Amino acid sequence: MKLDFIDFSLLNYLQQDSKQTNKELSSRLNLSVTAVYERIKKLERNGVIKKYVALLEKKHLNFGFMVFCHVKLSEHTESSISNFEAKISLIDEVLECYHVSGEFDYLLKVMVKDMDAFRYFMINKLTSLKNIGSTQSSFTINEVKNTTVLPVK
Repeated sequence: MKLDFIDFSLLNYLQQDSKQTNKELSSRLNLSVTAVYERIKKLERNGVIKKYVALLEKKHLNFGFMVFCHVKLSEHTESSISNFEAKISLIDEVLECYHVSGEFDYLLKVMVKDMDAFRYFMINKLTSLKNIGSTQSSFTINEVKNTTVLPVK
């Protein structure tokens, strides 16, 4: 799908606030409400827009402890990798999981209430998985930047 300037502008507006009405967007883009609606539907059908979500303030929900965990697997067969990825996808505390290059195999973004909750996560959820060779964790001190906005042009 080839995107034009209006598509990029529309995507930028939606990334800032996806609850804007088609009428508000049409005014900003100088298009009819119908044209905005059709463009959004086209972007959704083609998978450019995956879904709409509410971004929550973690401190109001008692999630104040973010940890980045590096995980090294003890073996790297296709089945062990698939098994790890399937199991890690089911753990609620893991917000993001990336298969990465370098010394470790995976990078996890973990969100919990506090250090006790993280200890429970490590002992009862992460290191209880088969094929975990080693882990290394880094605790966040301060969140400098956190955005979901892609720099589309």
